[in-house]
Amino acid sequence: MAEKRKKKIRTKEIKWDKLDNTAHLFPVIAGEGMSNVYRICVVLKEEIKRELLQEALDAVLPLFPVFNSRLRQGMFWYYFEENGKKAPKVTEEHTYPCQYIEPNTNRSYLFRVSYYQNRINLEVFHVLTDGMGAVNFLRELTYRYLRLAHRELAEKMPEGLSEETSLNTEDSFLKNYKRSSSGSNYKTERAWLLTGPSFEKGKMGLIHGYMPVSALKKQASAYGASINEYLVAALFWGIYRESLLGKPAKEPVTSCVPVNLRPFFDSVTTKNFFAVVTAVFYSKKENCSFEEVLESVKTSLRQQLTREHLEDVISYNVSNEKNLILRAVPLWLKKPAIRYVYEGAAKANTTTVTNLGNIRVQKEYEGYIEQFYAFLSRSKGQDLKGCVCSYRDTLVFTFSSVLKDTGVQRGFFRFLASQGIPVRIETNGVYYE
Repeated sequence: MAEKRKKKIRTKEIKWDKLDNTAHLFPVIAGEGMSNVYRICVVLKEEIKRELLQEALDAVLPLFPVFNSRLRQGMFWYYFEENGKKAPKVTEEHTYPCQYIEPNTNRSYLFRVSYYQNRINLEVFHVLTDGMGAVNFLRELTYRYLRLAHRELAEKMPEGLSEETSLNTEDSFLKNYKRSSSGSNYKTERAWLLTGPSFEKGKMGLIHGYMPVSALKKQASAYGASINEYLVAALFWGIYRESLLGKPAKEPVTSCVPVNLRPFFDSVTTKNFFAVVTAVFYSKKENCSFEEVLESVKTSLRQQLTREHLEDVISYNVSNEKNLILRAVPLWLKKPAIRYVYEGAAKANTTTVTNLGNIRVQKEYEGYIEQFYAFLSRSKGQDLKGCVCSYRDTLVFTFSSVLKDTGVQRGFFRFLASQGIPVRIETNGVYYE
């Protein structure tokens, strides 16, 4: 009996991790009106079977430490803790996308998986990772699902994660931090904001434009621009024509353009690792040409898309986190200060255009997958956003908006069509309710 009393009870050690440098912002500003949740979708060539998708999620989730986490509030910062609960319940989509993920629900996980007909939806609270980290996870979830659904794949393809999938969880911001004397790299000049009647809380309109990558590349090249520069300029053109009505304005039209930093700094992290650069157009006269808008976009982006500038952005952001005085301030005092700084910076951007690039899958799975696309939730001052995603030779530009008016979106797609680019349009039907 004495020996039994002395026997130690073994308990599993719970792992914890710090938030990456960018992630500190998101839990402070997130709420019902601004969820900071984005969605990435994969469209298959077959109807989704819920029980198989749940089985796939149950198998894949434990392999990804970043997703297998819950958020905790410490004395000075938020932090991650290993979750350990069952995977979130896979559900058929029944509500509007990108709803706030309440930390105390969803089994404390910070992502959701749902489906609708032949589409799998992954919604992620940005505190976990950026778009590339989410693609990493969704791709493996899809592989696993397809192996469960198709015996021929299961016999041909090995179990476990594919070779191109990273599980690296380093904070690449800290790794690439260098002391710099540069000041803030963020604009605070007030930008032109899109306003108007909005949908009721929680409702969001989506418009997807499908177009051939080859046609876009040919047209962008004719202007000496990249596809991304061309699309941002086309959006600015839509705003200039439909919102500014082709007239001068005191405020510039600007767009946040998130940049995946992994290729610049040889990183494979699955945490957030991006920087934001800003595309700018000043409407100083009536009847500007598209060429003038595009030239302004190209100039502003190319000045910032250098390793030196991106190093300065990293250094400025990380220096605030490393500041000994700020580190010693309790979180409950940091929160209002962070919100105040964010509120000021939010007025400096008209919209956001993010580009996930071309998503590639292993050749053996290509025949089962129709398309990928993604979109963002609204944020302070940005009631309309754009997201670019391509798979094979089809690019999807998705507008997510809480504004009832679709003038900017129409102007954007009409311009592309006038340039000889075939565009097929889909919406989620909100505009017809």
